[in-house]
Amino acid sequence: MSVPEPAGPRCFCRDCLADLDMGVQNLGVRRCTACGSPRLVRHRSLAGLTIAHIDCDAFYATVEKRDNPDIADKPVIIGGGKRGVVSAACYIARTYGVRSAMPMFKALEACPHATVIRPDMAKYVRVGREVRQAMQALTPLVEPLSIDEAFLDLSGTERVHGMIPAKVLARFARDVERDIGITVSVGLSCNKFLAKIASDLDKPRGFAALDQEEARLMLAEKPVGFIFGVGPATQERLVQRGFRIIADLQKADEIEMMRQFPSEGRRLWRLARGIDDRRVEPDRGAKTISSETTFETDIRDFATLEKILWRLCEKTSSRLKSSELAGSTVTLKLKTADFRQRTRSQSIAAPTQLAAKIFSICREMLAKEIDGTAFRLMGAGVSALREGSAVDDTDMLDRRAAHAERAVDSLRKKFGSAAVIRGIAYEGPEKAQE
Repeated sequence: MSVPEPAGPRCFCRDCLADLDMGVQNLGVRRCTACGSPRLVRHRSLAGLTIAHIDCDAFYATVEKRDNPDIADKPVIIGGGKRGVVSAACYIARTYGVRSAMPMFKALEACPHATVIRPDMAKYVRVGREVRQAMQALTPLVEPLSIDEAFLDLSGTERVHGMIPAKVLARFARDVERDIGITVSVGLSCNKFLAKIASDLDKPRGFAALDQEEARLMLAEKPVGFIFGVGPATQERLVQRGFRIIADLQKADEIEMMRQFPSEGRRLWRLARGIDDRRVEPDRGAKTISSETTFETDIRDFATLEKILWRLCEKTSSRLKSSELAGSTVTLKLKTADFRQRTRSQSIAAPTQLAAKIFSICREMLAKEIDGTAFRLMGAGVSALREGSAVDDTDMLDRRAAHAERAVDSLRKKFGSAAVIRGIAYEGPEKAQE
């Protein structure tokens, strides 16, 4: 028995939001009859889909191109240092094979004429917050996944906005491009799993809709590793038992899947069919705020590492303050010259966002790791986050330290970041002139 399609438009223009009638659709018209735009959205289930995944296109690089039109048509890599990694790459750079997390030296081998820009996380956070606020004007059910992407549930919002969710999202994408100066890609479906898949179908500046019936056909030939949460080890176990592509999972019996894979069999069986009953959780936010850096040469000296650690703690503190967050678990991350990772964490009684406090805890953990080992990377982060800008005012010592640090923040905001330099970060006049 077939389920009737919901009443409503099946084709509209992304630019003027005009509907195209059924007769025009059947003629295969490729441009809007009202404004001439080629950006049409067509889908049989358009009026009934309410779960969206929105992803900012090449976010860091797009923000930098917005702020510097001279590089708009050039390949741009966000990263730094020959031993660092690529934080982001614009779509032009990607045509040369540059990808996020690629070592910088390989990225520059692939695209030697690229413009390289060091990340400006404070700026990206500000822009990300603008986009997030625009999302929250559409629906209270916004689940952030990162600084530049989120799930939205627009169920029940048609009466509020006077249009179906698909049109609301198209208008949102248009307004973000006009008002904020970046582009987004929208995936629209009946659940989170399929909405995420849809948002990757038409990038950049895209809009794609996907319903469960067509998703099942599309998924069939994909490798089982295409399903989120299936890493290399799980994929290998699945392949060993005859599940090479998702079609193999679709043919499997649900009970048998649960018997062979007790912890994840049912989830895999359902996702293979495009079934996902996870709700959009609006209270989900960043789990950790951190900063890290890869050194140009390996470092084993405590005094040198200590200075770098202070700068990382200041960056992490700045991000916490700008996000009005604080955390009660402080983490130090180290990677050795042979790429082995050491992670050390310490929980504290009251949440903090102060650089001095984060540094003090990280410094103690760092001192215990100094054993002659050479390190190539270091990071400092804070997790177990909660909202609050006055969280360090819990006792007299914390209150005095918080007031002093906020006074320094105010001076730097007014006179620049070099207005006040802590002793440990001072490089001397010779170094400052380099």
